[in-house]
Amino acid sequence: MKTSGWRWRRRSAGLLIVAMAATGCAWQSENGGRERPAGPPAEYKAGMIGEDEDGAPVKGGTMTLAAYAEAGLLDPAETIVAGSTGGMEMAAIYDVLMRGDSETGEIHPQLAEDLEANGDSTAFTLTLRDGVTFSDGTPLDAKAVKWSIERYVKKGADEAALWKSNVAAVETPDDLTVEFKLRHAWPTFPFMLTTGPGMIVAKSSDDGGEFTPVGAGAFAFERYRPKEETVLKARAGYWDGKPNLDRIRIVYVDDPDAALATLSSGRIQGAFLRDPVAVQKALKAGHHGYLSMVALGNAAVVNALPGHPGADPRVRKAMHHAIQPEVVYRRAYPGTGLASNALFPEFSVWHTDAEPLPYDPGKARRLLREAKADGYDGKVSWLDSQDPASRTTALAAKAMLENVGFDVELDLVRSVSDQITRVAVRKSYDVAGWALSWREAGPFARMYATLHTEGNLTVGMPTTPAMSALIEELRGAATTEEQREVMGRIQRQWNEDVPALVLGPQPELVAWPDTVHGVVGTVNSMVLLDDAWIGQG
Repeated sequence: MKTSGWRWRRRSAGLLIVAMAATGCAWQSENGGRERPAGPPAEYKAGMIGEDEDGAPVKGGTMTLAAYAEAGLLDPAETIVAGSTGGMEMAAIYDVLMRGDSETGEIHPQLAEDLEANGDSTAFTLTLRDGVTFSDGTPLDAKAVKWSIERYVKKGADEAALWKSNVAAVETPDDLTVEFKLRHAWPTFPFMLTTGPGMIVAKSSDDGGEFTPVGAGAFAFERYRPKEETVLKARAGYWDGKPNLDRIRIVYVDDPDAALATLSSGRIQGAFLRDPVAVQKALKAGHHGYLSMVALGNAAVVNALPGHPGADPRVRKAMHHAIQPEVVYRRAYPGTGLASNALFPEFSVWHTDAEPLPYDPGKARRLLREAKADGYDGKVSWLDSQDPASRTTALAAKAMLENVGFDVELDLVRSVSDQITRVAVRKSYDVAGWALSWREAGPFARMYATLHTEGNLTVGMPTTPAMSALIEELRGAATTEEQREVMGRIQRQWNEDVPALVLGPQPELVAWPDTVHGVVGTVNSMVLLDDAWIGQG
């Protein structure tokens, strides 16, 4: 089994630990349906939920999980690597060089054996495990790691711009050693190896002109049926031994209530939930799981490209002042959630005294009148999905925006996949429901991708030199106190730029019944299933 005590080291400064917040979020209890409930609040903490059972694992069986969205292409260089967008499947196929500890916030080797930093965090040395192979039988050695990462950067993956701007060289002095030479001090660099860059793809994946997932993880790709399922089969040649499960089956259920009902019935053994009502129901029902609270998990991005209303900063500010997050949550997620227009709400270790823009409809009207006096017609389109919570959010936003003088047209698409295409690929929207997903553990990489002028995931939002400079300053901040000070200035700059309308953080729960054991949480709401097994009910 894996050694649990490993953690990455700094040679001269001791162990650097980036802690995840352990404070709970108070949500009101919920008494069924979507009626506004009455009752005492319940406390929730991010991390593993439920006591796991000690004992001999049961061998065999298939674990079926309901995904949040269908990820037809399981390529970490072309897919956002998170639990909500195929991250669980990709972690099973490729494994990750490093993993996040959901309890302590530390970074541990997973597929790798060790990671060591020099004294000023400008260089890191990765040591690989001897004898690790891909599912095609080829070795996962230093050259394979270098090739996979270079492929990731060349394809323009979600963290490719960050990598290219900050990593000067990747060197391979021997078969089991990879050296990362950085352009600047970067104390939180190890988090990069827990996500896309740390998912090592075999060269044979690109053979034949069409991508096929080939990795060194505990499971190998078996089949994909669009709109139906993805199936992964256990690998006898996995470095840590053949997994307990025979197969993992991912199915696609668009409605969170349906996913939870299917889980509770026993027809599936896991579900990814990010609707606050469904999450609360799952926890009240006693399901186990891995819970993440994601800052900016519930937001609406504003397109500032030419030709869109958001190109005018007065329009962006007017929309932000017009939206009251508490109203959205009362209607879309009654009795649940944590409405807040702060970048990092009070539960977060990154919360500061810097105040967000307030709800101020009077100021919204004044700003909108100024923009209209210069020729703006007041029309704006709001893009969102058709599920009940998204539709209700869009209707609530429409009412509040029209209250201050906007003329709002709703554009509700059929699926999350359609929404991703419209926002991230085509950028054909004015305002769109979205998740920027700044996570507690190592938020810098995601902040760079979504807000820096060179970021890959800006999706048309306004980016400014001032914000980019602050994000670069955050990269070099070595302590939590230094990082928090920069976070406060980022909040104040956000108030000037208004890249998105902030509604609140979002709970993300990978839920399973108490018959499932051995699941390990890591970063980006992903779980590792190489030790998972299913016991008796």
